[in-house]
Amino acid sequence: MNASTQDELLRLEGVGIRFGGLQAVAELSFAVGRAQVVGLIGPNGAGKTTAFNLITGVYKPTEGRITFEGRDITGQAPFRIAQAGIFRTFQTIRLFQGQSVLVNVLAGLHLRTKQHWWQGLLRTPAQRREEVSLREQAMALLKRLELDAVAHEDVASLSYGVQRRVELARALIAGPKLLILDEPAAGLNDQESAALNRTILSVRDQGISVLLVEHDMNVVMNVTDHIVCINFGRKIAEGDPETIRNHPQVIEAYLGRDDDDEDDAAGDRA
Repeated sequence: MNASTQDELLRLEGVGIRFGGLQAVAELSFAVGRAQVVGLIGPNGAGKTTAFNLITGVYKPTEGRITFEGRDITGQAPFRIAQAGIFRTFQTIRLFQGQSVLVNVLAGLHLRTKQHWWQGLLRTPAQRREEVSLREQAMALLKRLELDAVAHEDVASLSYGVQRRVELARALIAGPKLLILDEPAAGLNDQESAALNRTILSVRDQGISVLLVEHDMNVVMNVTDHIVCINFGRKIAEGDPETIRNHPQVIEAYLGRDDDDEDDAAGDRA
């Protein structure tokens, strides 16, 4: 079920952006509810990542309005949007190579530190206490995500799937209200995708909303509460996974049809 007005966290209203003569996203409207997983799907080049960039402040919309917890965040700077509680991951892994898993995850806490830079230089008691507290929080999260065993290993030495989970941990440690995931299952094997499904559902069960772009339909159909499908930057359908799976426009534009279905259709016409 889509988010009701009372329960919604994020809302896009008629959002669009034009790059020169190209209308990359047009009149895009949808909502994400609290503790809800929403999938944004569509063919390559449909405008999904552009929509993410509009939400997170990388791009400023040329039309429309974006609200978060009822507050207008349209065109705000990315750090302001992060401060509001929106964090994201990217299509390509952006970890600090040569650093440990723990250091990478601690980097996600920079917005939550209360001590000033000079206190870090002087190693004041308050700064040392905060550092211990942050490390304990990071280790607790790594344990929940089954990453504690590799906490002190260089991320460069880990498998692609584990690095993806480290990136997810870094976003989660910041305490997001809305977590935006851009193709989190890209490059994962079946076992890693199944683990990702469990993690996303666990995040939702903790009361955190998730908005994800994903091409792996096994992930999308198994974890989402609601799906929005776009094509050429415009919304063509939205609804629960079963509705989207059987929506004629979605099938034509994105999902395609099984060979058996095509054979049956050809037989019916014969």
